[in-house]
Amino acid sequence: MTALPRVNGIPTGWQAEMLSLVGGPIARRLAKWGKVLEQIVAFEPELQKESDRDLKKRSLSLRYRAKAGEPLARLVPEGYALVREAAVRTIKQRHYDVQMIGGMALFNGCIAEMETGEGKTLTATLPLYIHALVGKGAHLATVNDYLAERDAQLMTPVYEMLGLSVGVVLTKDKSAERRKAYGCDITYGTAKEFGFDFLRDRLLLRRMGVTQAGLFGEITAAALDPGGEQPVQRGAHFALVDEADSILIDEARTPLIIGSIGDKAVEKIIATYQWAADVAPQFVDDEHYEYDHDDKKVELTAAGRQMVRLMPKPASLTNMGLVDLYQYIERAIRVHRDYHLDQQYVVKPGESGDDEIVIVDENTGRLAEGRKWRDGIHQAVEAKQRITVTVPTGQAARITVQDLFLRYKYLAGMTGTAMSASREFRKVYHKVVVPVPTNRPAQRRRLPDMVFGTADEKWHAIVQEIRDLHLEGRPILVGTRSIDKSIILSRLLNLAGIDHKVLNAHEIATEAEIVKLAGQPSKVTVATNMAGRGTDIKLGPGVAETGGLHVICTELHDSARIDRQLMGRCGRQGDPGTVRQYMSLDDEVIRSGFGPETADKMEALGKSSPQSAQGYLGLLKRAQRKVERRHLRDRFVLLYHEKERKKMQREMGQDPYLDTPD
Repeated sequence: MTALPRVNGIPTGWQAEMLSLVGGPIARRLAKWGKVLEQIVAFEPELQKESDRDLKKRSLSLRYRAKAGEPLARLVPEGYALVREAAVRTIKQRHYDVQMIGGMALFNGCIAEMETGEGKTLTATLPLYIHALVGKGAHLATVNDYLAERDAQLMTPVYEMLGLSVGVVLTKDKSAERRKAYGCDITYGTAKEFGFDFLRDRLLLRRMGVTQAGLFGEITAAALDPGGEQPVQRGAHFALVDEADSILIDEARTPLIIGSIGDKAVEKIIATYQWAADVAPQFVDDEHYEYDHDDKKVELTAAGRQMVRLMPKPASLTNMGLVDLYQYIERAIRVHRDYHLDQQYVVKPGESGDDEIVIVDENTGRLAEGRKWRDGIHQAVEAKQRITVTVPTGQAARITVQDLFLRYKYLAGMTGTAMSASREFRKVYHKVVVPVPTNRPAQRRRLPDMVFGTADEKWHAIVQEIRDLHLEGRPILVGTRSIDKSIILSRLLNLAGIDHKVLNAHEIATEAEIVKLAGQPSKVTVATNMAGRGTDIKLGPGVAETGGLHVICTELHDSARIDRQLMGRCGRQGDPGTVRQYMSLDDEVIRSGFGPETADKMEALGKSSPQSAQGYLGLLKRAQRKVERRHLRDRFVLLYHEKERKKMQREMGQDPYLDTPD
């Protein structure tokens, strides 16, 4: 048997045959897909000779076979070869062999771990095309509207050459536009919009009198009123989740909720939030309340409850129950302690012209438009910032991220960091994580981690490193954990006379453009950890010779995956690059991981013996792992409760997405 050369770690020929029998789980899969890759390559010479019209005819033939019930796996070699040829002709990009392997991992329902810069956007065209052939729709879910719209625009010419239609669902779209987008063969959008559209459709179907059986099954046209309002979605066939770790894991602790208006005591509730926000700073930790650092909970002590009873209150609160007042105060204290402007949220003008609270996503550094904190936290933050308190609403419909994507008949995901979360992907989504080989060997070098006694020492060391590398002409990308930290660093860089760009949630509109230029000579870019995710940083002229892009991580994130995503911004496609992690003994991760007692001790140690700080590197890493485990536990607890709740409601004949208690 003749063997093709071994391509980028992908076995072919006799090597593939052997590994498919005796290799490990991942090696067996790669070997099996290596054999399919040979079939795809065999189609290329034939397709290159054909006209654009002939390619479309081939694609229509595949669509006919798919709709006739032929297994999609049989169509993969020719289908993938068609997509590769269409991409060459329309957007002048040819899928690398490793991208074809990534496409096979996705078609087979895996989570493909593909390094930053390996071309996930182009890889996604392969499984989306194959699954779209059956005519039931293929959805690509990503993290924000910008990426959904950009990726759809970039790849539409490829799909259109093969006779497929493409739609995009954006936050601003009305029902008619959404229905049209979902009616296309391939639909790009955010996970949030897919989830809210599902809930709105379900509420609509209930109003239209569709039976419980109809809600759980496929809705037939006969069940709907042709002259009235119609659902926008048409079923859950195939979903491909981009940035799968961010959507399927990091955001999985926050359910998607649609509220229903109907509270008669709106004014009283608003007045209570405002009063609680005004008096919360008067309560002292350990005297008036106890704070649970693991669960982030506040509980008033006997002295605290007495203080609430004795405090002067507005006349509108006279009939408010004491237990309710205690809860409002506890919530306000928690917000006063844990929720800070330019860290967890920003204030910006809303569509109505009034200021509104917009959450800063802790995992991406981006504004999470449309999202609200649960359990009254959002209203408490509004009261703290003295802006209009939005009316608390009863809960009309709710779905978790896990529920949303497990509804799809076929599900796959891709991201740059998935292996460390492989257990969770397997347990929750029943998905195997497959690391896809890189197109070129990685040349990223990780420099030794640096630990300092205090944040001031750390920031000055970072500025010094930036100054040294800036003089060498190297581009530098600095990742900060929050907006306020990026502002601190920017101020220090201004004092040092170093020209730089700051990218955080305030500059979201220009995010991609700033990140795109971050690889130019001597360019210094300061960004919240995940800003610009999904945008490639290409090295400018002469940068590779100076050592490539240098990435500086200024603090450990709650998840090591987020740190690795930032590190992956350098060394793309075989480019050189370096990365260094900075930490200090007063970093937030110690407080989050080990609580205030250890945090205060380490802070004091950092000030008194800064020279010993480096020896506490292990403690910082352990703190991060502890926070990761806590978040993992929270997600599993939520998953367990959701399963039990759904089971109970189904037994009672209720809809688990609509009949949910507040």
